[in-house]
Amino acid sequence: MQDHRNLSYFAHESSYIDDGAVIGNGTKIWHFSHVMPGAVIGERCNVGQNVVVMPGTKIGNNVKIQNNVSIYEGVELEDDVFCGPSCVFTNVMNPRSHVPRKKEYRRTLVKRGGSIGANATIVCGVTLGEYAFIGAGAVVTSDVPAYGLMVGVPARRVGWMCQCGERLHPDAGGGRAACGVCGASYEESAGHLRQTKPSRVKAGAS
Repeated sequence: MQDHRNLSYFAHESSYIDDGAVIGNGTKIWHFSHVMPGAVIGERCNVGQNVVVMPGTKIGNNVKIQNNVSIYEGVELEDDVFCGPSCVFTNVMNPRSHVPRKKEYRRTLVKRGGSIGANATIVCGVTLGEYAFIGAGAVVTSDVPAYGLMVGVPARRVGWMCQCGERLHPDAGGGRAACGVCGASYEESAGHLRQTKPSRVKAGAS
């Protein structure tokens, strides 16, 4: 365990930060968490209690990881991602204890601003688009479009979420939607949503 004094980040005395881990300025590592060699964590992140960050993982800036989450090798979280309590990542599709699978790890990418609800499971090999919103307890087995609101087992898209985290309601005619909270505007086409007017909420402001 490293001596946590005089570091640019905070690590609780019960946490373990292995040599070779890279942690950015202003990040906080809380009780009983373990950051392993080769893990990269950006600036201003909050890593909750009992979190494991494995080698070969990459976490961006301003990422919030709540209690009891394991970030396995092959997982990448871009800036401003939120991981709810006890959400689950995997990295092997067909695990067997007696069969080595380390060369079969599948990459999982959570793009900027994505939110994953408590107890949700993200099956490996998928990409969650920017500002996707995964409901609590959902099981994601395929790629998620940007701004997609996903619920259920297996998860299905039931709507769209604004960049600021409010649910959107595109009109039936032109597929346009405006957020009454932050002022962002969107347009839906062919199962995808694109932003046409930016949000007034600045990234990293929360």
